[in-house]
Amino acid sequence: MPWVGAEAPPKSASRSRRRRIAIRVGTIVIVLLVYAGSLVSYYLLSGSQRALGPPNLGYSHDTIVLVTLQSIHTVDNRVDVKVLVVPDETLMDQRLQVLNTDISVRFYPPNTLGDLQYPKGQAPAEVTTTLVARGDADTWPFDSYSTDALGADVLVGSGDTRQFVNARVEATGALDGWNISSAHSGSSSQASGTGDNATITLRRALGPLVFDLGLCLVLITLPVLALWVSIEMIRGRKKFLPPYSTWYAGMLFAIVPLRNILPGAPPPGAWIDQAIVLWVLIALVAAMVIYFVAWYRQSE
Repeated sequence: MPWVGAEAPPKSASRSRRRRIAIRVGTIVIVLLVYAGSLVSYYLLSGSQRALGPPNLGYSHDTIVLVTLQSIHTVDNRVDVKVLVVPDETLMDQRLQVLNTDISVRFYPPNTLGDLQYPKGQAPAEVTTTLVARGDADTWPFDSYSTDALGADVLVGSGDTRQFVNARVEATGALDGWNISSAHSGSSSQASGTGDNATITLRRALGPLVFDLGLCLVLITLPVLALWVSIEMIRGRKKFLPPYSTWYAGMLFAIVPLRNILPGAPPPGAWIDQAIVLWVLIALVAAMVIYFVAWYRQSE
């Protein structure tokens, strides 16, 4: 329809307006796609973490010591576990489903509680104890932990009449953020002879590892932006803006909270503190110094 009383807008202005709209829409679509892709990728990577499968309880004539993982303390090199003895049928009162004799479990290497007691007349119940898992927490997030070959003896009876019974160790359970594997080594170093040992190995899963690297990129980006703005101000290429002082302070005090939410909570002084966190703080302080030098020159 022809314009009445006014000139039609030039075609170049109309094309420019459509181009700006297309750029804005394209930018929004790209951001949404990147966001959705990151969520899907993290979900797929998190789902790839491995847990120990169901234990092999074997047959009724086997005596099994079942170790269920509960939590890991990386700095202390300790793993909290629950231990349950699954005795062979000759040690159980089949009518009441309780133990017909006192039983105790002795680990090799020893655990923090010593012999774990399962009294006569009661159904076997899980006992919480702690095992040693050797590893180096300072290498976070590439640290891994492994127990020694876990062997166990079952001591049947009470007092000096107790007798050793060979037992097979089975491990099960899952820990969020960890890939867990268990390997049997065959013969054991138990006092009673031979049996099956289990060695448990824990490595960080890929999903939390990618999240860690993302936070490290955020930590590195903050001082880069701060230095760029400060250098532009002191060179006089950008106008000095006093409100930026609060922005610098906010970035400086955001570093420690960002560092503390890293999955796995690396111990203070780990390599990430020496290689990233410390230098991020130094760069931010340097940016603030440059900013205040620019303020001093502006005030003159």
